[in-house]
Amino acid sequence: MTAVTWAATETEHPARSASRRSMDAVCRGAKDEWLALFAPDAVVEDPIGTSYLDPTGAGHRGPVAIAAFWDRTIAVVERFEFAIDDSFAAGDEVANIGTITAFLPGGMRVDTDGVFTYRVGPDGLIRALRAFWEVDRAMATLRAVG
Repeated sequence: MTAVTWAATETEHPARSASRRSMDAVCRGAKDEWLALFAPDAVVEDPIGTSYLDPTGAGHRGPVAIAAFWDRTIAVVERFEFAIDDSFAAGDEVANIGTITAFLPGGMRVDTDGVFTYRVGPDGLIRALRAFWEVDRAMATLRAVG
């Protein structure tokens, strides 16, 4: 399987393009490239609200916090696959609907179904990455790679 499977519209939009660059960088483990996609005042909320990934629910704001988010979440995954089924662009944002599969150490995998939104500024840099998904639903898919 390709790291990013895109079954959605191909219509160009700045936020859609930024989202695709973000997913590609994540799949390749290109931390510095991924971080360069964000504006200095950006926020990452993944998932939105309080969770074990963000106990305060305030999101990860600014370059230092977003880099720490990468180190605690993305860097510990052996491989990612994104399957985007649909994508809706409006204004300076895009909402992608799909599944992110994370292959974890120890031969495990988990699927995260959700809506993943990206808001960009006039410069094309990501101002907000927000992920609507439910931790319990994702964890219910945890299984051995088979």
